[in-house]
Amino acid sequence: MPSDNNKFLQLVAPGVRALQPYLPGKPVEELERELGIRNVIKLASNENPFGPSPRALAAANAVIGGIARYPDGSCWQLAAALGQRHRVDPGCITLGNGSNDVLDLVARVFLTPAHEAVFSRHAFAVYPIAVQAVGARARVAAAHDGSRGPAYGHDLDAMRACVGPDTRVVFIANPNNPTGGWLDAAALEAFIADLPAHVMVVVDEAYSEYVEQAAYPDTTQWLERFANLIVTRTFSKAYGLAGLRVGYAVSHPQVAALLNRVRQPFNVNLVAQAAALAALDDHAHIAETVQGNREGMRQLLDGFSALRLTWIESVGNFVAVDTGRTGSDVYAALLREGVIVRPVANYEMPNHLRITVGSREQNTRFLEALEKVLS
Repeated sequence: MPSDNNKFLQLVAPGVRALQPYLPGKPVEELERELGIRNVIKLASNENPFGPSPRALAAANAVIGGIARYPDGSCWQLAAALGQRHRVDPGCITLGNGSNDVLDLVARVFLTPAHEAVFSRHAFAVYPIAVQAVGARARVAAAHDGSRGPAYGHDLDAMRACVGPDTRVVFIANPNNPTGGWLDAAALEAFIADLPAHVMVVVDEAYSEYVEQAAYPDTTQWLERFANLIVTRTFSKAYGLAGLRVGYAVSHPQVAALLNRVRQPFNVNLVAQAAALAALDDHAHIAETVQGNREGMRQLLDGFSALRLTWIESVGNFVAVDTGRTGSDVYAALLREGVIVRPVANYEMPNHLRITVGSREQNTRFLEALEKVLS
C-alpha cells in the first residue's frame, strides 16, 4: 500500500510530531533470536531478580479463571489497602498501569501548550516524553557537577530557578533513575515549601523500598501540609510485578479526583490487582529483596573497584558505572556475551552503563563478561 509519511505528519499534534518514544531494555528473547544464543541474562530494566512474592503468585493464580470479566474499574480493594498502608483516605489513591501511566495522567491534567514543566538533567526519560506529548514546554535544570552536591544529582536551587509563572508541574525522582542519587527530607521539604501554590510537585518514589538511609523521607506523609504534592509509587521494582504493570499516586483527594477523571477505564487488570494486593503485605519478601540487593550491590562495586572503574553512588537496585570509553560500544560487546545492560547516552551520560543489581550468579557472569570486554 503506498504511503506518504509527510502527509500524515502534517496531521499530528505538534507535541507528538517530534516525539521519540521511550525505548525499554532489550528483551532476552530478541537477543537470543538475533544472535542465536541461549541463557542470556538481563540486567537492564531494574527488575527484581528474586521474583515476586509467593503470595502474589498464589493470588494471581486464584483469579486467572475470571479473566472473561472486566476487573473492578475503581480498584476498590487495592485502593483501600494502599490508603491504609499510607494512612490516607482511599480517595487519595489513583491507580495506574504502572507508575508511568500515572505520570502521563499528571501531564494530561495539569499541562497544556501554554504551560511549562521543570525537571532535572539526567532524570527519568518519561518526564520529557509526557511533557512533550501534551505540547507543554520543558525546562531542564542543570544537575550538580560535584562541587556543591553529588555529581549528577538533582540541584534543587537550579530547579527552583527554573520555576516561573507558566510552570505547572515539577518532577522529582527520589531516588533518581538512572543515577541512583537521592534527596534527604530536610532539603526536599524546604524545596516544596518554597514552591508557588500554582505548581504541582511530583515526587517519583519508584525505588523507595530499597532506600535504607535514615534521612530519606516518606513524602506520602506530607500531604496534609502540601496540597500540591503528588507522590508516585510502583509494584514493578521491589515487589517484582513489572510484567503486570501496577503503579499508583497518593495525593490530595481533589487532585486524585482530577487524575481519576482522565484515567482509562479498567487500566489495572484483574490479575494485577489481586497480585498487588497480596504482595503489599508480604513484608518478609520485601526484606529478603532488600537484603539481596544490598549484597548484590556490594558485589558489583567490589567488581568495579577491581577493574578500576568509577560509578555513581546509588541507593536503588541499579548502579551507573563509567566504562572509561563509549558506553554503547561496551553495551554492544556485552550483548555478544549474552549480557543485556542499559546504555544511558540518551541521559547525556555517554560513557556510563546502568546495571541492575542481579542475583549473585548473574552479577558474577556480568562482571566476568565486563572484564573480558574491557580487556
